[in-house]
Amino acid sequence: MPSYSYRCSEGCVFDALYPMSEVPDEIACRRCGAVARRGITAPHLSAAGGSAFRLMDRAAKSAHEPQLVDRLPARAPGARQAVTHNPLHAKLPKP
Repeated sequence: MPSYSYRCSEGCVFDALYPMSEVPDEIACRRCGAVARRGITAPHLSAAGGSAFRLMDRAAKSAHEPQLVDRLPARAPGARQAVTHNPLHAKLPKP
């Protein structure tokens, strides 16, 4: 359902949701009760899908509320550290 912006003569601005077939040009202001006229606003269009919005929301949340790590992840039982037999790897610095 589209969102429409209204402004009353007192200067109050608010948004309202209406089906496109039932949009009134004027309604009563929610704050002061004066007559509010519908304004012209830019449409809210986006080429991104729902998964892109979820990704952006998760990235924004993690910027302000990062997850804290208090220990290393547990290894699966019987899992061993992989050992390489490539002679070129022997020249790499040891951690």
